[in-house]
Amino acid sequence: MTGTSARRGLSFYLLAAFFGLFVLFLYGPIATITILSFQGPEGGLTFPMNGVSLHWFKNLFEQQAVGDFGGSFRRSIALGLTVMVLTVLFSLLAGFAFRRRFLGSGALFYLAVASLIVPSILVSLGIGLLFNILGIEPTWYGSALGAHLTWTLPFGLLIVFAIFNRFNPAYEEAARDLGATPWQTVRHVVLPILLPSLIGVGLFGFTLSYDEFARTLMTAGSFNTLPLEIYGMTTNVTTPVLYALGTLTTLFSFTVIGLFLAGVMILRRRRLRRTGAAA
Repeated sequence: MTGTSARRGLSFYLLAAFFGLFVLFLYGPIATITILSFQGPEGGLTFPMNGVSLHWFKNLFEQQAVGDFGGSFRRSIALGLTVMVLTVLFSLLAGFAFRRRFLGSGALFYLAVASLIVPSILVSLGIGLLFNILGIEPTWYGSALGAHLTWTLPFGLLIVFAIFNRFNPAYEEAARDLGATPWQTVRHVVLPILLPSLIGVGLFGFTLSYDEFARTLMTAGSFNTLPLEIYGMTTNVTTPVLYALGTLTTLFSFTVIGLFLAGVMILRRRRLRRTGAAA
């Protein structure tokens, strides 16, 4: 028997079981936290649930109960957006620069991605110590920004380099043959083709920065980002309000991913419509 009617081998079922365990291990804790966040006012941190309510979501925004959640959330968003823009910008510029070989390009590339193999806590400690030695106070918008870029830029570079390796230079040649200037070629030909991938780079940079803990620990200064605030809550909060925070942050992460994916789909549909109209 052939095709879809063929019998599955043992390896298929082993891989399916492994994948099922992976999904359970990944999303099981998220589902548990989400369920427990809807405990009643007298609810605890474990099952069985004691009532169902939105009490802990309301309690979450009371500063005297959980700390500066709103401020840490705004700082994480601002830091993530800044990292996202800088990651896309520098990765794109590096992609253009590395399209042609130049002296030291190989060494520069490996130097740029070397931070991926350095433990994150050591990067955070080193940047924090450097700022202290220079007499500069570490801040979430200064030293933490640099620490996050050491994490997001290497990924952005690898993705952009892969994109340019698949890019067909015939599009640029056609634009130049039609009289386009180098800037017009980049603006009207290269960037529209690369835009969906650049959105992916930006999303990747934002998510890496938004939930980064280790590289923020020694570099954030006096004001916590959201991951640091959550870590602090685990040591002094013994109510389901911590689960409510986890539920909201997870929902926010999925919402951001959904918005970016929707944006990519809209761009692809517009491109297909333009291509059909031109044809």
